[in-house]
Amino acid sequence: MSILTEFLRHPLLTGAIAPSSPALARMMTEGIGLEQARTVVELGPGTGAFTDAILRRAAPGTRIIAIEINGHLAASLADRYRGEPVDVVHASATHLANLVDHPVDAVVSGLPWTVMPEPVRQRILDAVTAVLAPTGAFTTFAYAHATWTPPASSPPSSASASPSRERAG
Repeated sequence: MSILTEFLRHPLLTGAIAPSSPALARMMTEGIGLEQARTVVELGPGTGAFTDAILRRAAPGTRIIAIEINGHLAASLADRYRGEPVDVVHASATHLANLVDHPVDAVVSGLPWTVMPEPVRQRILDAVTAVLAPTGAFTTFAYAHATWTPPASSPPSSASASPSRERAG
């Protein structure tokens, strides 16, 4: 499974061209109480970098629900975590409240916030708020994507170019 391939196929669903690093996964799962959590939800697990970190920190018996909208990634994750306490759900995070029992002790998000339309972001955040326990934790990050700009047109030939001069004053 290649996250780059999935990004090229579905850039608005995948949102990243490379898997998250182990260092980012450690930072995302540190200090949010996974060791005491009974239920953890991961939004946008992609290739499982955060899932691995959650599994390392979570106590035995913790229910981990990984919600992935990309069908190829969801199928690959389901195969990878077969026999582990991870339920991979192929669905949109906008349906979070219908996909999990309440309350959730922690939500770890790798969603591509910057490429989502505002109404979708708001529905997901509302869903997180609806399922999160009063003492629960929500952790996320975002890539700052730059807008693609086409290359500049060729400069005019020197014969037709005239220097521009600004006058101070």
